[in-house]
Amino acid sequence: MPNIKPISDLRNYTEVLKEVKKDQPVYLTRNGRGAYAIVEIGELDRLKAALQLMAKLEEGEQSAREQGWLAAEEAEAALGL
Repeated sequence: MPNIKPISDLRNYTEVLKEVKKDQPVYLTRNGRGAYAIVEIGELDRLKAALQLMAKLEEGEQSAREQGWLAAEEAEAALGL
């Protein structure tokens, strides 16, 4: 179950930070609407890496659509396998 708190709970931020764990962010609301998420720095790094990977995969997919796909043999030859 998501951990959702009003942003006013940050007055006692040490208690809020104690609740942040791996794969368990704390979501903060402002005026009853979701506004922020507090995550561990390691989780943020993993999310950023995943986004970069997805962007590169999309770039490769777009290139393949425009220029055509390589056969397995061509890919192996290009990689020196």
